[in-house]
Amino acid sequence: MGTPNILLLMTDQQRWDAMGCSGDWVRTPNLDRIASEGVQFTNCVTTSPVCIPTRLSLATGLYPHNTGVWNNMGHTMLVETPTWMQAVRDAGYRTSLFGKTHLHPHGGDLRKREGLMNAYGLDDVNEIGGPRASASTLSHMTAMWEEKGVWEAYRADYRERFSTKPYLVRPSTLALEDYADVYVGQQAKRYLQNYDRQEPWCCWVSFGGPHEPWDTPEPYASMYDPETMPPAVPRPATEERPRGHLDRVLQRMNPKFESGEIGRLRANYAGNVTLIDDQIGEILDAIAARGELDNTVIVHTSDHGEMNGDYGLIYKSNFLNGAVRIPLLVRTPKGSGLQTPPTGRSGLQTPPTGSICDSPVEWIDIGPTLVELVGGELEHRQFGKSLCPVLTQPESEHRDFAISEIDGEIMLLNREWKAALNTDGEVYLLFDVQNDPDETNNLAGNSEVSDIETALRLQMLERLVQTQLRKPIYQ
Repeated sequence: MGTPNILLLMTDQQRWDAMGCSGDWVRTPNLDRIASEGVQFTNCVTTSPVCIPTRLSLATGLYPHNTGVWNNMGHTMLVETPTWMQAVRDAGYRTSLFGKTHLHPHGGDLRKREGLMNAYGLDDVNEIGGPRASASTLSHMTAMWEEKGVWEAYRADYRERFSTKPYLVRPSTLALEDYADVYVGQQAKRYLQNYDRQEPWCCWVSFGGPHEPWDTPEPYASMYDPETMPPAVPRPATEERPRGHLDRVLQRMNPKFESGEIGRLRANYAGNVTLIDDQIGEILDAIAARGELDNTVIVHTSDHGEMNGDYGLIYKSNFLNGAVRIPLLVRTPKGSGLQTPPTGRSGLQTPPTGSICDSPVEWIDIGPTLVELVGGELEHRQFGKSLCPVLTQPESEHRDFAISEIDGEIMLLNREWKAALNTDGEVYLLFDVQNDPDETNNLAGNSEVSDIETALRLQMLERLVQTQLRKPIYQ
C-alpha cells in the first residue's frame, strides 16, 4: 500500500442528523458505509453557521474574528493566503475541486477564475455557484444548461419561488441528469475514472445541496413520505434574559407554515440528501474499480445545517443545533499505520472501524487532519487541530469545547453545556445539552446557574484572547 489518496466529500446545509448513521429519517447507505469503516464525530460544530465565513475558515484554519469576515459579504480570499490545499499539494499531491467553494464572489464567469483557484492550492477545477448563484453566474455547468436550452426555465423558477414563498416545495425544472448535485458527482467520477498521473490525488467534491430551495428532482422528490418526517422543535416562549443575534432572527423570520408544510420541506430535503448519497456511491465505485478504495482517506462533512422548521425557522445563521452541528465522518485506509509516505511524516493509522467519537470537534480541524494524513506541514499560524490522535483513540478528548461565531458573537459547546455570548459579553443562550437535547429550555439569566454562566463566559473570552492575530486578514 503506497501513499494514500484523499477524497473530501462536502455538502452545503446538511444537518448533523441527516444521515442514516446519525438520524433515523434519511437513507444514506454510502455515508453509513463510510461511518462503519471509520470514525463518526457526533459533536462537530461549524466555525460559523454561514456559508462564506465558515468556508474561509476551513481553507485557512482561522476564525471569523481572525479573518474579519462575519457574514455572506462579497470578498475574495487573497492569493497569498496560506491554505491546507497548498500544503497537501506541496506534499506531492495533484489537487482537484468539483463544485462550490465560495472563497470568492459567485458572480460573473467562474471559469475565468481558475488561476485564482490554482493559487489557493487547487490544480484541476470545475467550480459552480450555489443554487441561487447558478441562476445568474456562468460556469461550465450553467454554460451546459444554456446550450441545452434549460437555463431560462431554471431562472424563471427561481424568480417565482423568491417572489412568492421561498420555502416552496416543488421539483426542479431541470432533468435529474442536469441537476447541480448530479453534475458535480458525475464530473468528479469521470475525473477519477480518467486520472492517469503519477502523483496521488486529492479530490474535493463540494455539492451545492441540500441547500435550499426545496427543489429536489424526481424520483427523489417523492421518495419520502412527509408524514413520516420527524416533527420540528417548537419555538419556546420568550424568557427574561439578555438578548442576542438569535432573538433578532426570531423576530425577523416568522414563516407562516401551512398544515403539513414542514413535513413536505423535510421530505424534499431528505430526498436531496439521498440523491447526493447515490452520487457518492458512484464515486466510491469508480475508486474501487481503480483498485484504490482501500488506499483512500475519505472525509465527509458539511459547512452548516438547515433549521427546516425547527423553532419556526428556515435556513441557518444561528447557534441552535439544526444550524450549528454538522456531520463529520473520517475513514482512513486499513493497515495504513504500517505505511509511511516518502516524507516520513505520515499521520496515518488504522482506527477502530465503526467508532463513535463524541468529543467536541471543530470544522476547522479538517484541514490540519488531511495535511497530517499525507505527511505534510502547515507552516502558517492557524487554529485547527488535527484529528489524527483521536482517530486511533476515539474515546479520548479532542477538545474540551468547540466554538462557533456569527455576527460578532461566540458560542461554546462542551459535553454538558452550550452557551453563547452576545456582543456585550452577556450569556444569552444556555442549554443543558444532556437533559435538554432539543434546546427548548434556555437557562440564561437564571440565578441558579450564574456560576456556570461565569465559567463558560471566561472560557470563551480566554479562547478569543488565545486565538488573536495582530490584525484581521481582511478589512
